[in-house]
Order: sequence, then C-alpha cells, then structure tokens
Amino acid sequence: MSDREAIIPKGMEYVYDKIHYAPAVRVGDTVYVSGQIGRDDDMKLVEGTEAQIVQAFENLKTVLEAAGAQMSDIVDLTTFHTDMRDLQLFMKIKDRYLTRDFPAWTAIGAASLGGAPGYIIEIKAVAVLRR
Repeated sequence: MSDREAIIPKGMEYVYDKIHYAPAVRVGDTVYVSGQIGRDDDMKLVEGTEAQIVQAFENLKTVLEAAGAQMSDIVDLTTFHTDMRDLQLFMKIKDRYLTRDFPAWTAIGAASLGGAPGYIIEIKAVAVLRR
C-alpha cells in the first residue's frame, strides 16, 4: 500500500484533470507543493505586483491546508521571479505569511512563468507535518 496522496483543493481540480499535475503530493508526513502562481479560482491572472504575490501565497496556504499542514510547517521554499527588483516587496509579503520557524529559501530569476505572459511569481514549497 502506498502512502502517496494527491492533494487537490476545491477550485484546483482543473490543474489535475486538464494540465495533469497535482497541486501537492503528500507522502507520509511530507507535503510537496507544486509551484503556486498568482491566479484566482477562475484560473485568471491577478493584476498588480503586490496582488499577484499575495494571491500566490494564498494559493500556497490553500494547498497546505488541504493537506493538513500550515505555513509554519514549510521547511523549504523556492521562489521564481521574473523581475528580481520585486524581491524587497516579495520579502515584505512573505513575512506576513511566514512569521516563525523560517524555512530554507532559494529565490531564482526566471524569464517567464505560469505558461502565459504576465505571471511574475511562482512559489514552490516542501512542508513536514508536525506530530
């Protein structure tokens, strides 16, 4: 018996059914979260730099909660940025969501994200559930 479970929060079924990836996969106490971007429940790009970063974090939070995890369970965070000049704003927003038990973090510059123009951030994470 496998302890591998696809995590598909309500509103994210499209990515599993049509794009063929899980928003997250839980294996035992570890949750591997796919890159979350700044799109809303209708799969539409959120406009504005701050709003898009906030939406990406909200999507990350939604996926983690569906897996039984919380933001403080994140042990590894990888972020992809189309404009590294937004990093200071990103860090201010990140600090709203990650307030303790800080994870390891890697920030990477990228030419494009989300498979369409306009996406500026993608957030990938690994969380370990606390017993």
